[in-house]
Amino acid sequence: MALTVKQRFFLTILVLAFPLSAISGDPDIISDFVVPMEVNNTLLDGNFFTYTGMRPLINSDPPTNFTVTKATMAEFPALNGQSVSYAVLQYPAGSVNPPHTHPRATELLFLSYGVLEVGFVDTTNKLFTQRLQAGDIFAFPKGLVHYQFNCAENDFAVAVSAFGSAAAGTVSVPSTVLATGIDDEILAKSFKTDVYTIQKLKAGFAPNA
Repeated sequence: MALTVKQRFFLTILVLAFPLSAISGDPDIISDFVVPMEVNNTLLDGNFFTYTGMRPLINSDPPTNFTVTKATMAEFPALNGQSVSYAVLQYPAGSVNPPHTHPRATELLFLSYGVLEVGFVDTTNKLFTQRLQAGDIFAFPKGLVHYQFNCAENDFAVAVSAFGSAAAGTVSVPSTVLATGIDDEILAKSFKTDVYTIQKLKAGFAPNA
């Protein structure tokens, strides 16, 4: 029997619910966990280790723009020192998560629904690309420029990314790279890709995404 989108979402969370300390970008801590100074240790309970910020995603309609919902140390203080964080990414048909990097962590992306074309550029300027189907996992190495593109014309896509850091950081590729008027063919050759890919990246580029 086919799984519903809600069931796929929960399956995704279960699949990715494992420690990523092997690729951690965070320093080790000497205690079980780190409690913020403003939190009373004697009153600490399971609520501190529970994040409810993803609940609105379960029954909401797909967004009209590319959307990222994060569970990092900034949103979920219990992650401090735990070397792990999540992001749920929702891609309307034809949308792009523009080129960016995560300086402190590898990203492990699990596609739970839809299709995605993904890629990253290594330090020799070689472009690695792949077309993902639901159920696939793709690794974006730490610090390398990468992107995702929903190539479906009439369907959305949903993915969950796990990071080996509680604060992986996101550094967007400066808008000057794609918005300076440099010829598309030159950009395509520079990134070792084709003009079609460059034009799709330009169309979906959003500096604050």
